Amino acid sequence: MDFFEIERVVEELAKNYAAPCTTTWFKVINNKEPSTEEYREKVVEFMKQFESILSLQLPTGEQAASCLDYVKKLLNTQILLIRKGNNKEVERRFQYYVNYN
Repeated sequence: MDFFEIERVVEELAKNYAAPCTTTWFKVINNKEPSTEEYREKVVEFMKQFESILSLQLPTGEQAASCLDYVKKLLNTQILLIRKGNNKEVERRFQYYVNYN
């Protein structure tokens, strides 16, 4: 089965959802200088929400289970990149937040 659309969502998830939510979270708690590790881990927390939401919304069945397994693998790959500092968008947003807010 082709999950092209969900691949694009997961690839852009940190950029379009998790990093902006993380920046907002740090603004709300008034932490203007989080460490890189704190910022990355909060991004990861928001990334993991996607799996939970998707698992609640997909119907039960073999194809849904296959899709969720695939999404978990994609998310784990993206999360590893984030934790290693290899997601350029997350790093860019972190630098912008700590240097210009």
